[in-house]
Parts: sequence; C-alpha cells; structure tokens
Amino acid sequence: MSDIVALRRQLKIKSGVVKRLTKENRLYTKEVEDNRLKVEKFKADGAEDWDIKNGTRLVEESQKMVKDTEVRLGTSVGELRDLVNEAEKIAELQTDEELLQAKEALEAASL
Repeated sequence: MSDIVALRRQLKIKSGVVKRLTKENRLYTKEVEDNRLKVEKFKADGAEDWDIKNGTRLVEESQKMVKDTEVRLGTSVGELRDLVNEAEKIAELQTDEELLQAKEALEAASL
C-alpha cells in the first residue's frame, strides 16, 4: 500500500514540475519574440547603438533560458512518462486523479 501512496505523491510532484516548466518555456519563448520586436523597432527608429546592443543581449539571454527550460522540461517529461507507465500497470490507480492530471500535464507539454 505504501508503494501506491509514494507513487501518487511522485505523480503529483512530477506533474507540477512539468506544468511549471511548460509555462516557463512558453513565457521565455514569448519574451524572446517580444525582445526581438523591440530590437527591430529600435533599428527602424534609428535608436542609439547602446539600446540596440542591450536589446540584442536581452534576446540572447532569453534564448539561453528557452534552451535551458527545454532541456529541463524534456528530462521531467521523460521521468513523468515513466511514472505514468508504472502507475498504469496498477489497477487501483487506473482512475486516480493524480494519474489523470499527470497525463494532462504530459499532453500540455507536448503541445
């Protein structure tokens, strides 16, 4: 019985991690696009070189964060997928709320 409780707990934790990283990845991706648009606007408006350099640096930093969250998200999705596969083998967990939420988190991460 304690294995089931531990598995439920891990499903809840890993689902939360995947949801958070999915959200972070989307926010950083949006940030990259917003910063690119700002840099393009600076260039079009003939802004100072400092503004353009600073904007470009912000784009690069945001891109690094996107890559970082993609790596962490990929790892977390793999771990959660393994847990879901393990939980699906247990009859008691077939309709468990934590398992359903874990599947939803995996689906949202794949979008």
